Amino acid sequence: MIKKSIEDDCTAIDASAPRIPLEGCPASSQEMNVRAVLEALPEAIFTTDARGLITFYNNAAASLWGMTPQLGTIFFCGAWKLYRSNGTPLPRDESPMAMALKYTRPFRGVEAIAEHPDGSRIHFLAYPSPIFNATGDLIGGVNMLIDITNQTITDEVAFRHDAIVESSDDAIIAKDLDGTILNWNRGAERLFGYAASEAIGKPVAMLIPLDRPNEEPDILLRIRHGERIEHYETIRRRKDGSLVEISLSVSPIRNREGRVIGATKIARDITERRQAEAQKNLLIREMDHRVKNLFALANSVISLSVRSVTTPGELASAVSARLSALAKAHALTISHDLGNEQSTTLHTLIQTIIAPYVGGAYNSQSRACVTGPDLTITGSAVTGFALLLHEFATNAAKYGALSSPDGELKICCNENGGLFTIEWIESNGPIIEREPDSTGFGALLANTTVQRQFRGEIFRQWKREGLSILLMFPTRSI
Repeated sequence: MIKKSIEDDCTAIDASAPRIPLEGCPASSQEMNVRAVLEALPEAIFTTDARGLITFYNNAAASLWGMTPQLGTIFFCGAWKLYRSNGTPLPRDESPMAMALKYTRPFRGVEAIAEHPDGSRIHFLAYPSPIFNATGDLIGGVNMLIDITNQTITDEVAFRHDAIVESSDDAIIAKDLDGTILNWNRGAERLFGYAASEAIGKPVAMLIPLDRPNEEPDILLRIRHGERIEHYETIRRRKDGSLVEISLSVSPIRNREGRVIGATKIARDITERRQAEAQKNLLIREMDHRVKNLFALANSVISLSVRSVTTPGELASAVSARLSALAKAHALTISHDLGNEQSTTLHTLIQTIIAPYVGGAYNSQSRACVTGPDLTITGSAVTGFALLLHEFATNAAKYGALSSPDGELKICCNENGGLFTIEWIESNGPIIEREPDSTGFGALLANTTVQRQFRGEIFRQWKREGLSILLMFPTRSI
């Protein structure tokens, strides 16, 4: 097998490069007609003799190779350099044409890469076939090369696109104009609970809650008109029947002619974002509520103090003492994230919370008392109880028993069978004519704290002689 360097035997493309007849014989009229046909073909064609020496190539072949090799001096392929489809070098005596001549049989659709002198590369498929004479002797070969560079690039782009779609955390779904699911990535599996095999071929309407029957038809109508839908917030139904809040973006899919043939949807779970927004709004409302309460409390503390003093100095001292106690109570409502767990007892916390309202000239033991078993509370439970008790105390100071000099407060604790109860009983305060018509934010905050944080229940009874509140929660939740 003769090996020659392509770099030595190839020159730059030259339209005037010579062509020699097959087998080196003078060209007949019929051969000339065949050559004219081969030259006119858009695909690259070249021929060799039985040894693999190139005897003819058309302009399409020269263009694909990026070279015009000298006929009769180069073997098997006229490319500057050859590579296998995996990018490793391909010797010319192992090229598709060499294999067809060596094994005297066609090799169909072998992929290879031709490198031009400028470094650019062409991906092609080779279709070499041996040529035999009338007696069956091998006299040469013919090869057709098909440029698949654009297809290869398209395939690579499609592969990368598919990889991105599959690795996306968002749910990405493709559907036709009838709403039938055509593609379903792993993000969709995680978000909606359906495997791809369960979703593809099914109507996308299976994700639509029953109370939104018109939503999908409206989206499909807009897509048919070529519209793009951005960040549409809605609700979808998972496989297990649960609902999930999502942000939806929908884009039309067009064919080569620009006609809309389907749509792609990107769905993002916004549950955490919505929860964060709700938490932020709750905190803003709580801040507003507590600031307003502070002003009301300041007025209440001053009013209570005025009743028990006779001089400005005594008033200043009483107000200062009560505000100081109030500040201590508020300090207990602040969470600490510095690694030192905050702990106290329930009785201590209650006494701290109510101290601003029962101190001074009033006898705190006769005005308010705490009875029953105590309970150690730590961490976030301190904050939760402080918020609850602070809410009860401020309402009592503004409207209830602690707003009256004769008012009394009893707080009775009890524990039985793993269930802890706290009774807040007000008496001798302003007469309660009827239960309030509406529930304020403070009551909402208290209910939420008891139910969500302590897994308990809260009951209120608006008696004529005063408000009674009953808290019930499992001891293990503290």
